[in-house]
Amino acid sequence: MNIIMQKVYSVSQINQYIKAMFSQDFLLNRVSVQGEVSNCKYHSSGHIYFSLKDASGTIACVMFASARRGLAFRLSDGQQVVVDGNVNVYERDGRYQLYAGRIRQNGAGMLYERFLALKQELEEMGMFAPEYKKPIPKYVRRLGVVTAPTGAAIRDIITVSRRRSPGIRIILYPAQVQGEGAAESVARGLRVLDGQNVDVIIVGRGGGSIEDLWAFNEEVVARAIFTCRTPVISAVGHETDTTIADFVADLRAPTPSAAAELAVADAGAMCRQISDDRARLRQLVQLRIEELRRRKERCQLRLRYASPRQRVREQRQRAADLDEGLCRAMQEELRDRKRRMALYIERLRGLSPLEKLAQGYACVTDEDGKRISSVAQVQKDEELGIYVADGKIHAKVVAVEEICV
Repeated sequence: MNIIMQKVYSVSQINQYIKAMFSQDFLLNRVSVQGEVSNCKYHSSGHIYFSLKDASGTIACVMFASARRGLAFRLSDGQQVVVDGNVNVYERDGRYQLYAGRIRQNGAGMLYERFLALKQELEEMGMFAPEYKKPIPKYVRRLGVVTAPTGAAIRDIITVSRRRSPGIRIILYPAQVQGEGAAESVARGLRVLDGQNVDVIIVGRGGGSIEDLWAFNEEVVARAIFTCRTPVISAVGHETDTTIADFVADLRAPTPSAAAELAVADAGAMCRQISDDRARLRQLVQLRIEELRRRKERCQLRLRYASPRQRVREQRQRAADLDEGLCRAMQEELRDRKRRMALYIERLRGLSPLEKLAQGYACVTDEDGKRISSVAQVQKDEELGIYVADGKIHAKVVAVEEICV
């Protein structure tokens, strides 16, 4: 019996051989696969592991962290995507898988990718920068609206605007807001109203799918908004809808009704505010008048004390008071001196020789006029002068007689 010796291969050798075959296949090296995402997992390393499936099959996929820079959305189960990459064998497990280099959403997802790409491009150009945003006027008299002539959007804008300001003038440019040519129609409406001397332009439409709102994601509309000299408020779709026009516009409103409220001041609220301001102004004026009146009184009081006339008057009054006081002091001094003089007179009267003479006394002097007070001062036959009250007597000493006391 002849035994044919057959070569035996290891598992690794077989896996390497199959991997080499996959690597040499041109189709598998650059392939695009469409399917639904399932079993999606974001690994801590940054890699994404998931499966693509359709009605009859499944293929394992991986996107390495280095390739995630090109992923414009978060991958999740149930999404319809197109994966560009290559199919190869993972030697350790002996199974093939799709290595993703790029993942695009299918259908609406492709539009979303276009949206993100244009958004990034315009943002890098500076068209979303805050310094280019124009302020919305506080009081609007002429309101421009670019939207479809029929539909809820224009009805809401008119209703809200006239309720808030009955005298406002609304200028509508009836634009096509959906379908082929819609973007050009909206851009043309913006340019026309920008030359109509309106205060604010509202551009928008009601809600819808991303396809319905796509006209407001076109570059031609974004550039028309950016080049407008008039402030522009975007009001596209519902509150959750966001378009390129929202980023370029000077102000975004979640709905057309909200855009009208943002653009048009409430006349009733303005009247109430004016009334409140008038009352507050009257009160402030009254307080100011009272303050000025008190200040005037203080100034008058200070002027009264500080004015030259008042000071002269005060000095004059003070001089008069001093004069009166001086007169009183002089009168009092005169009376005092008169009393003292009277006392001195009485005292002198008591000491006066004439007074003594008047009482019968006499003053005797010698020939030289010296007063004689003792008999020892005279001699016989000496001539003496005797002074009495009414004259002088010339006498001669006849005899001298001493009297013993």
